[in-house]
Amino acid sequence: MIRISTRALFNLGVAAAALTAAPALAQDAPPPAQTTAEDSAAGDLDIVVTARRREENLLDVPVAITAFTGDGLQRQGAIDITDIADTTPNITVETSRGTNSTLTAFIRGVGQQDPVAGFEAGVGLYLDDVYLNRPQAAVLDIYDLQRIEVLRGPQGTLYGRNTIGGAIKYVTKNLNPDDAELSLRGNLGEYEQADLVATGSVPLTQDFRIGGSVARLSRGGFGKNLTNGLENYNKDVWAARFTAEAGSQDSLFFRLSGDYTHDKSNPRNGHRLIPGLQSGAPALDDVYDTRAGLNTPHQDVKAYGVAGRLEWAATDTLTFKNILAWRKDRSATPIDFDALPAADVDVPAIYQNRQWSEEFQAVYESDKLQGVAGFYYLDARARNIFDVILDTTGVPLGLPGFTASTFGDVRTKTWAVFGDFTYNITDQFAVSLGGRYTEDKRHAVVIRKNLVGGASPALGGAGVQLGALTSNFTGEKTFKEFTPRASISFKPTEDHTLYASYSKGFKGGGFDPRGLSTAAPDTNGDGTRSASEIFDYFLFDPEKVDSYEIGWKASVLDNRVRFALAGFYADYKDVQVPGSVGAVINGVPTFVGVTTNAGKATFKGVEFETQAVLARDFGVDGDRLNFSGTLGYIDAKYDQFVTNVPGRGPVDVADFRRIQNTPKWTLSGTLDYDVPIGSGSIDALTTVSYRSKTFQFESPSPFLDQPGYAIWDASIVWTSEDQRYSIGLHAKNILDKQYISSGYQFLAVDPVTAVPLRTAQGQVIPSLGKEGVVTTFYGNPRQVFASFGVKF
Repeated sequence: MIRISTRALFNLGVAAAALTAAPALAQDAPPPAQTTAEDSAAGDLDIVVTARRREENLLDVPVAITAFTGDGLQRQGAIDITDIADTTPNITVETSRGTNSTLTAFIRGVGQQDPVAGFEAGVGLYLDDVYLNRPQAAVLDIYDLQRIEVLRGPQGTLYGRNTIGGAIKYVTKNLNPDDAELSLRGNLGEYEQADLVATGSVPLTQDFRIGGSVARLSRGGFGKNLTNGLENYNKDVWAARFTAEAGSQDSLFFRLSGDYTHDKSNPRNGHRLIPGLQSGAPALDDVYDTRAGLNTPHQDVKAYGVAGRLEWAATDTLTFKNILAWRKDRSATPIDFDALPAADVDVPAIYQNRQWSEEFQAVYESDKLQGVAGFYYLDARARNIFDVILDTTGVPLGLPGFTASTFGDVRTKTWAVFGDFTYNITDQFAVSLGGRYTEDKRHAVVIRKNLVGGASPALGGAGVQLGALTSNFTGEKTFKEFTPRASISFKPTEDHTLYASYSKGFKGGGFDPRGLSTAAPDTNGDGTRSASEIFDYFLFDPEKVDSYEIGWKASVLDNRVRFALAGFYADYKDVQVPGSVGAVINGVPTFVGVTTNAGKATFKGVEFETQAVLARDFGVDGDRLNFSGTLGYIDAKYDQFVTNVPGRGPVDVADFRRIQNTPKWTLSGTLDYDVPIGSGSIDALTTVSYRSKTFQFESPSPFLDQPGYAIWDASIVWTSEDQRYSIGLHAKNILDKQYISSGYQFLAVDPVTAVPLRTAQGQVIPSLGKEGVVTTFYGNPRQVFASFGVKF
């Protein structure tokens, strides 16, 4: 039985009043995906995508893609972009540790989970055509969505930013050019969930229309902070999008779009897995509860941006496009690593990002030759200040409120020229060649200092500087690379596509944003640390990957079964592995940034996706039973991982390291039954998804690594015959499975095997702080909620 509190009803009422008072608007998007009646909530194979900058049926594209329609995701009760990970092979998309809205994404073993300025994403996220340069505020909610496309493997010869692991494209709905529209969609459910989205559009003249959406998304916490009384894992978000369109895509077309999100959710604090080593505080029974004491600065995330897209169809075969965009976000967040009331390892932080980008494309399409050539430029700045408050460490040393403070300012200026063309040799054979030349210029400032008396004034504290700066680093370097792509495809019949491809991926290097100058090694043995030695200590090299893929896509049995099968192999070099460790420098305990360029890694695997119409008209006329399934397998391992072991020098520890956030197996199966009922239809579907063991970091952890687990979801939705009304009931994680999604660990470990060290009494040994940091964050528990929709 669903329990709905009066507060949830009140929140929904306030949201409804605010939303219905807004103008009838709708939002920006490319042309809609074309779906069949048999598309399912899992990845849809029979839709039109624009992965190669032209509209193509997904089964005809010789690229590994999973696509989801917005309607399909709504039917399954998807809440935000992380829900696509359940039914997409070989990807991890999740909310980052200690945050509500920062995104961690991995595809085929390639990704990045460190949100600090200076580390670039391995997976590109696009909001329509605009690349989001930073992971903060990137957990996009599902509303007014046309489709999501997940492209696996290196990208960059067709559009936007070069991304070494893949790309996720979030495509919003387009405006109706003919009629005014207004729709409302909402959810009510457990944990005081109350969501409402109002969307509308209106054509003001024959060639000009405006539209937009306003969303209020709220939910109570799954647990509670027992120290300050705040709800833990709650949601408190307002969001809006606006679009103005002029002209026609057949000639001259212009779209101006803007979006805004304000997330005022409480801090997302973790659950300790071990008792406090100093306080003796026991682990809590409820994994969603916490004792975290840090609440400064108050959690607050704002993100907004504007984009303009101009398209000119110069001829029947040649179209020019220009995309100009500006974005900005600011995240204030208190992260209590130790999850205890005392300031043992407390990290207050502020992240500030801004970017503007320019992209020009020339798209050519004829019977024999299709392709795109373009230019891309990005000017981005990421600034952050964060403290590591080590009060329990400082007090015994006579340094109350001891804090290690870090300020980072990273400027990225990158430009690239790219092109990718497909030539149809015959009706059955086609070859594609592409390439990209990229220049990434990185300018970084890292300032570190020790404080006493608490946190930095910029973070709401009263700390004062202790001694000289421990880092005062400024570095600049430009990274250049040419990355080619080639493929050949063969269509023995219209219903089959076979292909083979090669692509090279590249991600620029940078400077360790947590580096400590006083920890730089004296490599020339002269007893000092020269400027060049400090520069080399902070610098990490670019990543490169050579990726090979073969695939087969087909529709068989009179279009009742469709599938996509891909096999891939990748050589990954100079893998960027960021991290930090506790250390004592010049007699002062602190933490040190450690960014390793692991030598080599190899990825090989298989991906399979299918949709099948199992039965039609077997119960009543017009009913249909569908099955959708996905399977991903990846054998990902380090071939070389050299680290400096005290007393032994460089040691290859590859046998003891793992690829993070990359389970060997990802599987899902969905049954979808649709049946006409009176003046409408009922769609009932259920999905089971499975992920095998996942390593949180490159070093295995007996505490944080999540064994394999399965999640069961189900939904039932009634839709009126004219598609005007819908009512649904959704259940997520029905069996209430508890699973670790991320975490923190600061324990002393063996430098080779990474096994935690223990005292003679069997107690683990902290490497930072006194309590021992083994803190976890969990995926959402069972949630049941009702949905409703109405179109006017």
